[in-house]
Amino acid sequence: MTAPLHEARPTGRGRALPDTQQGMRRRNLARVMHTVSAEGPLSRAAVASRIGLTRAAVSTLVDELIRSGLLEELGPERPGRVGRPGSALAVSGHGPAGIGAEVGVDHLAVCAIDLRGEVRARAVRYGTNRGRSPRPVIEELTELVGRIVTEAEHEGLWPAGLAVAVPGLVARDARTVVRAPNLDWHDTDLGALLPAGLPLTVDNEANFGALAELRLGEGTPRDFLHVSAEIGIGAAVVVDGQLLRGTRGFAGELGHVPVRPDGPACRCGGHGCLEQYAGEEAVLRAAGLEPGEDRVGLLAGHASDGDTAVRRALRDAGEALGIALTGAVNLLDPEVVVLGGALAGLAPWLLPSLEAELARRTAGPACPVAISRLGPEGPLLGAAHSVVRAVLDDPAAVAGRG
Repeated sequence: MTAPLHEARPTGRGRALPDTQQGMRRRNLARVMHTVSAEGPLSRAAVASRIGLTRAAVSTLVDELIRSGLLEELGPERPGRVGRPGSALAVSGHGPAGIGAEVGVDHLAVCAIDLRGEVRARAVRYGTNRGRSPRPVIEELTELVGRIVTEAEHEGLWPAGLAVAVPGLVARDARTVVRAPNLDWHDTDLGALLPAGLPLTVDNEANFGALAELRLGEGTPRDFLHVSAEIGIGAAVVVDGQLLRGTRGFAGELGHVPVRPDGPACRCGGHGCLEQYAGEEAVLRAAGLEPGEDRVGLLAGHASDGDTAVRRALRDAGEALGIALTGAVNLLDPEVVVLGGALAGLAPWLLPSLEAELARRTAGPACPVAISRLGPEGPLLGAAHSVVRAVLDDPAAVAGRG
């Protein structure tokens, strides 16, 4: 069987292919790529068996993918198989690469991932982006993207597309940041600020984090609620392996669910939002600590040392998370809640009160809570992998571009 398809946002490459001979060929190329990516190395005969095509048909498709630099032959299959050994096929470690980028409140990050899912280049720049206008921030991001593309080209790769994760609401055009309260950005067309030439997808950081869980998580189900945090708190709902986006694409704004309606004012304009109790800065304030570059490390270090104020602040944050998540769990009935981002690093002190609230308030059996092993890397990796997934979904669209 081929791997399930997960994509961040439909682009020109991601739209449905027509039922024509050309469309059928492109779909079959994608089936071969997904099969080898998920199960390779495999022989042509093994691929044919898995996707239900003749070996001759698969060989024609494989030859085209090899010429395009998307597959490579590794030599004879390992011994022990019956019959004449075939040449083992694998996804190429050269050729197209996914370029992922992240705009955080206090950092910028870019990475390049090859078709095998290996990170081949990565760069991070720390510094606050809050209150800065979008143009200088995107200029710095563009510089980082250029550096990573150059490093990737030295590795024999070329960029197949750019995906950018942002902490805010993104329009369905997959390029306009409608609102990012913690950056103070409104109606910002990143497509107009980023250099032309690469296919571009912009999406919410929690959505990309959820896509990373689908692609890279161990045993992640196809129905789950992914929660991630930095300064703000975002969530993504995944149903049957697909993101639930909502009518305007804004689903998942868990951080602005009010947990105490008479609570403090939030940047979104509301009061008592979850971010005011469980966001990193809120927890630091409650703990009496000054924010530094590594806020999670600071909190975790003090909590590990038995700091009662920090542990109390994390307990209260877990309680607020549990209250907000209860509404989502009762409404959506996910198989599991996955804590990612900064929350993953603080899980030992958040989970007891969070799980207690879920158990006390959930109408049905308490929903299990899992900790993402990707942590704060999820959005960046998910962004880059979304580009790789687009190549696997329609390899004919990138053939010859390198």
